[in-house]
Amino acid sequence: MPDKQPEPRYLAVGRILRPHGIAGELRVEILTDYPDRLTRLRHLYVGPTYRRYAVTSVRFHQGLALLRFAGVTDRNAAELLRGQLVWVALAEAIPLEEGEYYLHQLLGMQVSTEEGELLGEIVEVLDMPAANDVYVVHGLRGEVLIPAIREVILSMDLETRQMVIRPLPGLLSNPEEA
Repeated sequence: MPDKQPEPRYLAVGRILRPHGIAGELRVEILTDYPDRLTRLRHLYVGPTYRRYAVTSVRFHQGLALLRFAGVTDRNAAELLRGQLVWVALAEAIPLEEGEYYLHQLLGMQVSTEEGELLGEIVEVLDMPAANDVYVVHGLRGEVLIPAIREVILSMDLETRQMVIRPLPGLLSNPEEA
């Protein structure tokens, strides 16, 4: 069983793409299912050191967030933040509904079939806008794609980091056998 990773203190909510205009405003790619929450936050954290910034304005334009931070008052200062992730403190995260999980809770989770066959661990979650998410599992069978649907996911235990699935017909068949 893998070592349990410590609970993160921050969740990524955006990625700074580039400055917007000359007054320090930032174009930010939205990485959260709850972008409206950005308008209610007084502070956000930037980059791998989680530098704290006071939020002075948030607006939305063409699917992006346009953010202003106190102290970032010109294009040069904004340019220094290009490419950085924008984080929210976990304590300020929106509570999830039952059956919803944060990405960090799923990555590294061990996946087994209801018969007890260990398939491997979740290494990626594919966000499929027109359908359900898909869990990418790496293990002895190579890469297995698990649809995140009730018919397949029987149980998920965040404490033990275990997921039990009931594979749909053909889900685990070897391509050479087809």
